[in-house]
This record gives sequence, C-alpha cells and structure tokens, in this order.
Amino acid sequence: MEGECKRRGEGQVEIGVMMEAVHKVEAAPPQSTVDKMKLRLKETFFPDDPFRRFKGQPPRRKWVLGAQYLFPILDWAPNYSLSFFKSDLGISYAKLANLPPIIGLYSSFVPPLVYSVLGSSRDLAVGPVSIASLIMGSMLRQAVNPNTDPFLFLQLAFTATFFAGLFQASLGILRLGFIIDFLSKATLVGFMAGAAIIVSLQQLKNLLGIVHFTKKMAVVPVLSSVFHNTHEVLFLLLFLWSWQTIVMGISFLAFLLLARHVSIRRPKLFWLSVGAPLASVIISTLVVFLLKAQNHGISIIGKLKCGLNRPSWDNLLFDSTYLGTTMKTGIVTGIISLTEGIASGRTFASLRGYQVDGNKEMMAIGLMNIVGSCTSCYVTTGAFSRSAVNHNAGCKTAMSNVVMALTVMVTLLFLMPLFAYTPNVVLAAIIIAAVIGLIDVPAAYNIWKLDKVDFLVCMSSFLGVIFISVQEGLAIAVGLSIFRILLQTTRPKVIALGNIPGTNIYRDLHQYKDAKRVPGFLILAVEAPINFSNTTYLNERITRWIENENSMEEKETNLRFLILDLSAVPTVDTSGISFLIDLKKSTEKHGLELTLVNPTGEVMEKLQRANKIHDFLGVNSLHLTIAEAVFSLSSQNKLQQQEVSSTLFI
Repeated sequence: MEGECKRRGEGQVEIGVMMEAVHKVEAAPPQSTVDKMKLRLKETFFPDDPFRRFKGQPPRRKWVLGAQYLFPILDWAPNYSLSFFKSDLGISYAKLANLPPIIGLYSSFVPPLVYSVLGSSRDLAVGPVSIASLIMGSMLRQAVNPNTDPFLFLQLAFTATFFAGLFQASLGILRLGFIIDFLSKATLVGFMAGAAIIVSLQQLKNLLGIVHFTKKMAVVPVLSSVFHNTHEVLFLLLFLWSWQTIVMGISFLAFLLLARHVSIRRPKLFWLSVGAPLASVIISTLVVFLLKAQNHGISIIGKLKCGLNRPSWDNLLFDSTYLGTTMKTGIVTGIISLTEGIASGRTFASLRGYQVDGNKEMMAIGLMNIVGSCTSCYVTTGAFSRSAVNHNAGCKTAMSNVVMALTVMVTLLFLMPLFAYTPNVVLAAIIIAAVIGLIDVPAAYNIWKLDKVDFLVCMSSFLGVIFISVQEGLAIAVGLSIFRILLQTTRPKVIALGNIPGTNIYRDLHQYKDAKRVPGFLILAVEAPINFSNTTYLNERITRWIENENSMEEKETNLRFLILDLSAVPTVDTSGISFLIDLKKSTEKHGLELTLVNPTGEVMEKLQRANKIHDFLGVNSLHLTIAEAVFSLSSQNKLQQQEVSSTLFI
C-alpha cells in the first residue's frame, strides 16, 4: 500500500501536491418514500420545528406547552411583575401620540387586546398604519364615494378588513408564510416610496382646500386634478375662503417635518417626532376653537360621539356587486400590513435576542383583523414607528398593548368631544409627514450599488404604483422577482475551475487569477439543481465549453477528460438524470471521459438507481474530490500511454 501511495504521489506532482488516498463516494442512508415525503413536507411547512419543545416531555407538560404555544400570554403572564408594568405603563402617552389621529382610535382598542393574547412579539405595537389605511380608502373610493354614501363605504371597509384577516390567518394556519417571502426588500422599498407619493398627493385636496378631486390612485390623474382645479384654488384665495387652510396646513407640515428631522439627527430626542402629531392636533384644535376659524373656510371634523367600539358583524357586505372590490382590497392591504408587522416584529426581536414565530404572527394578526372587522375596526398590524417607540421606551412584554387599549378606551369614553374642532387640514399634514418617512432613498441607493437587477425590480414597483395603480405596481414587482428566480433556475451558473498551484484546491478561473488549467482536463461546476427546466441549457453550455477547449491554440495536450463537480447540485429530477446519461454517451463519442465529483445524497441515490437500469457509470465515473479525480484519471492515462509505448516497442 505504501509503495502504491508513493507511485500515486509521483504521478500527482505535475498538477498539485502529493495525494495520499483515494476516497469512495458514499451513498445516502436508505429512506422510504414516505419518510422522504415527511421530511420534505416538514421542511416546507414546519421549518421552525414548532413541536421540538414537546419531545421527551410528560403528558401534563405537553398540555401546558401546547396552551402556551397557542396563547403566548400564558408564557409571559405568570412571570409578569410590577417593574414590567411600570415600563409598559410609561409608554402609553408616547404610543397614543403616535396613533393616526381620530381615525385610528376605534382600531386601536380591540385589536391590541387580541394581539396581546395571541402575539409572540414583546415589542410589537398594534394599531392602524398609514399606508395600509390610506390604500384601503383609496381603493374603495373607486367603487363608492364616502361623501355621498358613507354607510356603504363603511360596510366595504369592514368587509375588506374581514378578507384581509381571513387571508392573513389562512397563511398562518396552513403554514404558507413562505409566500410573503416573494415580497423582497427591493419590492417593498419601491412600493412604499410609490405609495407614499400617491398618498401624499391625495392629501393635497385637504391641504389646498380643493373641492373637486380625483378618486384614482395614480400620479397622472392626481396631478391633473390639481392643475385642472388651479382656477378653483385661485378663486378661493381671491375671495379669502381658504388661504387660512393653506397657511395652517403648510405651517403644521413644516413643524412635523422639523420634529422628524431633529429626531433622526438626535435619536435620544425621538419623543419629539412621537409627540408632534398629538401636539399638532391639540394646538390646531385650540386655534380653531378660539378664533372660530370654521367660519372662515377651515373645514373641521365636527361632532364625534363618545363610546366604545360598536358591533359591526351585521355590516359585513358580501354582495356580488362589491365582492371583487372588497376581496382585492383586503388581499392587497392584508399583504402590506402583514409584511410590515412581521418585519417589524423580527427586527426588534433580533435586537433583544429572542425569536418571533412568523406563522403564529400571521395567525395573530389575521384573527385580530377578523375580530376587528366585527367591532368597527379597519385593517391593523404592528407598525414599525410605534414599535420603535415601544423599544426605545423600554417595554418588556405585550402588556404594553393592553395599556394602550385602556388608554384608548378612556379617550373614546370621555375625550372624543374635544376633537370636534380639529381641522381636516392638520390631519392631512400629519398623514403627509408620516408617509414621507416611507421614502427610503438611502435604501434604494444601496440596492443600486449592490444589485442592478434588484434595483430594476425596485424601480418597477415604484413606477408601477405611481403611474398605474397600487395593486398593479405590486403585482409587477412580484412578477419580476419571480421571473428572476425562474431565470436563475432555468439558466444556472456553470463555471470552469482550475488548480491553485501547490495545492489540491480548485477554484473559478475567472475569479482566481492564480488558478491554472490542468492540461487535458475540462473541469466544470454546476451551481443549481438540475431539472427539466435547465437540462437543454446545460447541454448547450457544456457543449460550447468543450468546443472552446478544443479550439484553443497552444495547448499542451488534447482534451481527454470532462470533470463535472456536483457539490452545489442539491437535487436532480428524471430529466436531469437523462441529461447526465446522454452527456456520458456524447462525451464518449467525442473521445472524452466524463467523471462526476461529489454528488450529494439525493443525487447519488438517483444515479445509483439509474446505473442499475442503464449501466453508464464506469470505474472512474465517481470521485469524492476534484483533486482525487484528476490524480486517478492522470494515473490511468499515464499507464495507458506506457502500455501503448511498450506495444509499439515490441
């Protein structure tokens, strides 16, 4: 054996360091088809392995763990202390200040209570979010005018919220959370920026005091509405009807943007941007009340009734006339709110070192929206801005949502009449200031620097939203993302490898300039699954490699061997196996010998089965490493040449 190793070492000196052994490619442990399907389904639908905590536990403990899994409040409530309550109580003002004013109060009472029982995040602050709320309103306005038929509009809002919750809960119950992964960061950055611009332009109606305004959500109709009504704005200004509205709106918008700018520059002053919306509402309400500004062209909210959320299950409308609109609105707003909620929860969980279950969050957010649709609420989720307030203020548990709900309850019962004189123009300024923060230019610039294709997806989402519509823009971006995935699958990367001198390491010839081609060898690596969608491309690509190698001038030796590295090929289907069999036959016709290196367990298993049928794997067809394949084939080639020389000499 020692002499054999020495002889092998002498033959390897030309192409690398001395080889000591040639290892055998092992087959994967045998598994039944049922076991394979169980493993695949588990990894697809239960990647987090939610049942791992139950292993080895007594029956009584399993019941307790099951209850805690379904109702996370049972996990943290027994250890809840007074110090935790002080932390959760201390943030109630900040969270109330950061709510969408007036319109968000009903939706900030019942949903937080539901989430505190079912949610798994300690930091997530539940309530309506500007972008989902305004998208819902704009999409429903295309079907019904809230000014002429407010009750029908309200019915459609509750019904759309019901469908949003049903969609969200279904994703969690059916373990289909991976669907949300198709919304890449590039898609969301572009979508949020486009939606923020559209929503901001929609608020020009109240900010400029325009009476006749478009209901469409696209930049061209909105700007057309503004410029077509310029004479209306000038007319109102001329007769002193709405200059007060414009001055008040611009003043409070500047105040809100300044507070936000200061908070960004100095994070310790985060409470400035948090308290600015509530301060704007209070100050503007006092100004209107004291100066009787409602008599001088400033539109106000008007009288508001006190009381808690009224039951609204009898207001859900499933009429065929509006069913398509409510379902489409529910799915779009459900996706957006769910994505923001899960992203926010995972962000702050990572900062605190704990895990958030995505599927449980989907069920919690979905069920709270279903309950919310029956209690006079529109779509809600965990907002990033309010969750940031939670995190910065030091909240400890989901009890902060209960504190928030109680604060809102007091407001609904006793403080609602105080908002009667709140001007609509200030609400528009608050909304504009809120959505401007969704335009993340640095994130878009980073995407441009990192990946131009991702930037194309980002811009497609952005332009689709502002020039077509919200739902079409989102669909275009998701479609491009899926197309990119399909392109990567159907056009897998194939690279040529060379030897790093003095080592047994083989790397990409294009990436590593020190890597050298091995005379007589073409070494290729496939970096994707081999299946029906890419076998034709792989066959054409490898054929071109072979032709290019044979046409190269100043070659030391003719091409004799084709080595295919399968280390990065996780799976192969029947079309892929047929491709390897055909490749073996075609290379033999051209005088080449095909060798496969390091096939993974599933690939190796299918190769063995195919070999029993077609008998296409020779003695030197499988090797564990490229270095061992080169050594073995070189040794074999040298022996053959010696035999030929001996025959000729005789």
